[in-house]
Amino acid sequence: MELINKYFPNITEEQQRQFAALYELYADWNQKINVISRKDIENLYEHHVLHSLGIAKAIRFRPGTTILDFGTGGGFPGIPLAIMFPESRFKLIDGTGKKIMVATEIANAIGLKNCVAQHLRGEDEKGKFEFVVSRAVMPLPDLLKIIRKNISKTQRNSMMNGLFCFKGGNVESEIQTVKKKAEVSELSSWFSEPWFKEKHLIYVPLC
Repeated sequence: MELINKYFPNITEEQQRQFAALYELYADWNQKINVISRKDIENLYEHHVLHSLGIAKAIRFRPGTTILDFGTGGGFPGIPLAIMFPESRFKLIDGTGKKIMVATEIANAIGLKNCVAQHLRGEDEKGKFEFVVSRAVMPLPDLLKIIRKNISKTQRNSMMNGLFCFKGGNVESEIQTVKKKAEVSELSSWFSEPWFKEKHLIYVPLC
């Protein structure tokens, strides 16, 4: 939790409460349904919560913004972002029903009002959103093919509607098809912990 305060010192008391509640909730659910590596639960805030909040360093979603979390797993990056942006609306989808159940239970437990989770494959999502966010669920070109249909033409943010996707390692080959448009940010430019080296946030405008 100290990590969240370190990089986001201006969050409200309610946001503090919600972030602080995540560890026990995920630790408890992870014993029943494995949504985070058992060895990694101790690193929840660094490897999952703060990692997800890299998007909050790239953009401040304006009130009313709609965001689709594609392949959310147990709720990342959607739940941390929904806490950070309470006036934006998030839909979390995943093809694994058990993971969606965990995300739903955790969102309800911390009182998130701006977040819904649904057991749904990305190919079957018909809704329109200003942004899609994702944590390395598939190669970037494949992901772009699926989510283009979901990008709304309504603009309300400082950045054009599109995709924010986390990737690790060398991303050059993945961004070849969108190299002229894609923006790659190093997470280590925002977060000083060694774990963030060679971890990237890719933004692709799609509108």
